[in-house]
Amino acid sequence: MRYLVVSLILVSAICVTDVRGADKAADVTRVLPAGQLPADARLGTPRHLRDKNHPWAPPATKAAWLREADAIRKQVLVSTGLWPLPPRPEPNPTIHGKIERDDYTVEKVFLPSAPGHYVTGNLYRPKNRPGRLPAVLAPHGHWNQGRFYDAGEEAAKKQIEGGGESLMSAARYPLQARMVGLARMGCVVFHYDMVGNADSKQIGHTEGFRDVEALSRLQNFMGLQTYNSLCALDFLASLPDVDTDRLGVSGSSGGGTQTFMLCAIDPRPAAAFPAVMVSSNMQGGCICENASYLRLGINNVAIAALFAPRPLGMTGANDWTIDIETKGLPELKQVYSLYGAQENVDAKAYPQFGHNYNQVARERMYDWMNQHLKIGRDTPYKETDFEPIPPAELSVFDEAHPLPENASDAASLREAVTEYQKQMFDSLLPKSQTDVARYDKTIRAAANVMLDTGVPEAMDLEREDRDTVHESGYDIYKLLVGRTGAQEQVPLIALVSPNFNGEAVLWVHPDGKAGLFTEDGEPKSAVQDLLDEGFAVVGADLFLTGEFVAEGEKPKYPALDEKYAGYTLAYNRSVLANRVRDILTVIGTMVEDENINTIHLIGTGEAGPWAMLARGLAGKTVDKTIVDANGFGFESVTSINDPMLLAGALKYGGLGGLTALAAPAELTVAGTKGVPTAELQPLKTVYDAAQGKLTLIDEKLDMNKAAELLLK
Repeated sequence: MRYLVVSLILVSAICVTDVRGADKAADVTRVLPAGQLPADARLGTPRHLRDKNHPWAPPATKAAWLREADAIRKQVLVSTGLWPLPPRPEPNPTIHGKIERDDYTVEKVFLPSAPGHYVTGNLYRPKNRPGRLPAVLAPHGHWNQGRFYDAGEEAAKKQIEGGGESLMSAARYPLQARMVGLARMGCVVFHYDMVGNADSKQIGHTEGFRDVEALSRLQNFMGLQTYNSLCALDFLASLPDVDTDRLGVSGSSGGGTQTFMLCAIDPRPAAAFPAVMVSSNMQGGCICENASYLRLGINNVAIAALFAPRPLGMTGANDWTIDIETKGLPELKQVYSLYGAQENVDAKAYPQFGHNYNQVARERMYDWMNQHLKIGRDTPYKETDFEPIPPAELSVFDEAHPLPENASDAASLREAVTEYQKQMFDSLLPKSQTDVARYDKTIRAAANVMLDTGVPEAMDLEREDRDTVHESGYDIYKLLVGRTGAQEQVPLIALVSPNFNGEAVLWVHPDGKAGLFTEDGEPKSAVQDLLDEGFAVVGADLFLTGEFVAEGEKPKYPALDEKYAGYTLAYNRSVLANRVRDILTVIGTMVEDENINTIHLIGTGEAGPWAMLARGLAGKTVDKTIVDANGFGFESVTSINDPMLLAGALKYGGLGGLTALAAPAELTVAGTKGVPTAELQPLKTVYDAAQGKLTLIDEKLDMNKAAELLLK
């Protein structure tokens, strides 16, 4: 085993450099050759929703999959702002305006979801079908006018000529055709609106959730629509003629996204059929299909896999789903095989058709639902002609049933959601030691998604010993460390004196490891004091500090999508999250060094908050922590280009709420003057309840004071 702090007897076994000359300051700290940046994938082009390939490999064992599935499900919930899952109102629907057809009826429905917000749609019911019936929830997706979609006569004729449709009624009104087909099979169907479509006009489809405050509280369209889907399913399941053991969900395109998102987090659906959406290619092009953290390390296939082992059918077309049978289905088959249920997942691509949910795809869905919801119809099930309802007659609001007076716009809804989030967080704050575990479990799950899952184990670490420099009174060991398979390289140095006492200090500095030295290459007095007392001192260049930045240049922070930052943050960690991750990587490397028996953490200047967040996730690996809050609070982040942007930070108590995960470990926080009370108080409250050792200091922390506090 290789160690970070190498016994001085073994120094001769490692490449040794004795530095001399005018460039000593640069050479002492440099790990890589001059002019060379770390071979780190994070310096490359960020992932984007329209990338041609978003790979994901499922685990090989069921136990490993169950662990990953739990993590992915929490990732989905955190990303959509639904962790912990907020309470939902009783359905309390308004159902009116029944329209009679030969063998089915159509009713108009609206019901409350979020405060002042309503789910709207049409309820299709078969006639003369006694007992409790199977039911299908139908999100519509990105069709022009949504639920009111009319393709028009010319487009309908082309659909028929192309073989996608056979009936003019269905070719013009394919969404109605799907609901009618399911109702005629014997299903109750609720066809509901996506936000900003048809009757759901309170909030524009892409308006009101793009700014920094919305990001900081994880308020997003994906979350609102997924919450609406939960409320819609509550309504459907509450109907007296519905068999809750036979619930299905099916939609296409954006409705396909809602299908697998709902089915990922709710155990009630028994069968699902997302059409033309599940893919390892493009992941969803709308704001309503993207949210910060949603696809970090995963893709839509992984989210869809959460439905296993329940029956999952899919279709593809001549779009991003064209290769679903060879890219996506095999991975899903692998997951389903862990349950012995390979037959419960299937996909068929129809490359002769464009992006659609046409008759060919619908009839495949009918047979899937017929089989798995045990409807009992003959197969294959074929559509028959129907009398379309003019779109205006499907509208749920009229003079007798107006939009409720409390209906809110995006600003009012967000205000209500923010107030709920504050109440939720306050309810989690522990009042006694027995309450701390509940706080820790809830907030840690969020922090694991937003920042990292904690200190990595040995099997998850990579390291490369680069050089050893002999100096008068100490040696410098130079390494590159990273996560296994992640293509990350963190340049790191360890200063070790001959009287090393087994205790090592990771010093996080905004200038990286160079911040531990004077301009002439000598350790700063605070560092020298620690060396003199036998401590090893470790410095690292965290993401976009030190050797991550070309000499003479400023850091180039990754540009977030100006239209909607969630387009970037759905697939990539933020600058701050990457820096916290690097701190945990270095701590993991130190833990694996058998010569180190105690690890301490110091964070100074602008790097103090980075270290605070990392300490919250470091568990018992770190003994004493001395950090400078630097007067920072996430309330001060007002630009998507701020490197301190952390989506969701304000929802979970800000700097103090996340740092409180360190309780009851010994923690000294200086520079508290200027930290917003709402972000500092949670730290005090949790530490008081945990009976931990917390010291707060108003003044900012200079390096000498930090060393002095550690040596007390």
